[in-house]
Amino acid sequence: MTESAPSPAPRVAAILLAGGRGTRTGFAKPKQLELLGDRPVLRWSLDALAGHHAVSAGVLVADDDAMAAIAPMPNGWTSADPGAERQHSVGNALAALAGWEDDALVLVHDAARPGLTPDLIDRLLAALRDCQAAIPTLPVPDTLVEQLNDGAGGVVDRAALARVQTPQAFRLGTLRSAHAEAAETAATDDAQLVRRLGVAVMTVPGDPRLHKLTYAEDMAILRGLLGIGTMMRTAVGMGYDVHRLVAGKSLWIGGIEIAHSHGLEGHSDADVALHALTDAILGALADGDIGDHFPPSDPQWRGAASHRFLAFAAGRVAARGGRIDHVDLTIIAEAPKIGPHRPAIRARIAEILAISIERVSVKATTTERLGFTGRREGIAAQAVATLQFPEN
Repeated sequence: MTESAPSPAPRVAAILLAGGRGTRTGFAKPKQLELLGDRPVLRWSLDALAGHHAVSAGVLVADDDAMAAIAPMPNGWTSADPGAERQHSVGNALAALAGWEDDALVLVHDAARPGLTPDLIDRLLAALRDCQAAIPTLPVPDTLVEQLNDGAGGVVDRAALARVQTPQAFRLGTLRSAHAEAAETAATDDAQLVRRLGVAVMTVPGDPRLHKLTYAEDMAILRGLLGIGTMMRTAVGMGYDVHRLVAGKSLWIGGIEIAHSHGLEGHSDADVALHALTDAILGALADGDIGDHFPPSDPQWRGAASHRFLAFAAGRVAARGGRIDHVDLTIIAEAPKIGPHRPAIRARIAEILAISIERVSVKATTTERLGFTGRREGIAAQAVATLQFPEN
């Protein structure tokens, strides 16, 4: 008797909620855009979800400011507008997944919990093999009392209580049904809506590192939980690139288009500055060079925007728990003049790498009309990237 082939594993999508304002922190900007170890809080969760091997797509629910802070988006991810309430935001994200089958799996996570790990994602997805919904929980370690107007009331039995975290995991069809039935019924998380359908919600062990950023002092707690400020090692990489100037092409340098009579020739958009920076970061990672990851023989990279290469390199740093401390770029060109464009180039590189602009140095020089750059035959760039990694 011939055995039937095993059913393919269901697809997995992620919904990352980053539309809140977080006013209780007292920060000048939304809490998800505050820097945590030189990365916006939002970027921690985005990198964890997009970098997980099982997650093939995602929806980021965020406003324009948040989108700009983490651009470019990971491959396979799209965006949705935030709603007036959390439920509305999840509903907008579900609409963005309209083409997905009900049997797919979906993780719903709050960006205010940056300590997401691959192990927790694995536990949630494993639980969904036997149920429709799963949430991570932690025990309540403190004594609990009723809060009364005139002081503390009776003790509440904590043995029957648990602290609920995100991400929460669901069969997509179940989550769709829960939101369709909820109408305007308020709920603080999606598991509440699913339970109202009569669907059992399984619990898996949570993770203390998923501490929620609610108040300003939570930043110090998160830095401790995530090992920010622990012993670090420094890695330095160098990059160098050259491209020929040709007529009839747009000129892209440092992620911005510059008006000029000639552009740079190459398989991609030939952004010599971003290519040098990408190689510098990959060099510090000891992870080959740009040609290893994006070979010019591969037609999918023909005309590609080079910010994708630089964002890829930055993602490799994040995946190893590192951070980009500083990048220093020198553009070598007789023409056009780079000086007027330096502020825009610095800002664009900082945006792509998701680091503060103070960590981005851009300089320009000529070769005093000597050599191929002096003859205006091409443009060169050299870069140095300094990275930090936790000591093993």
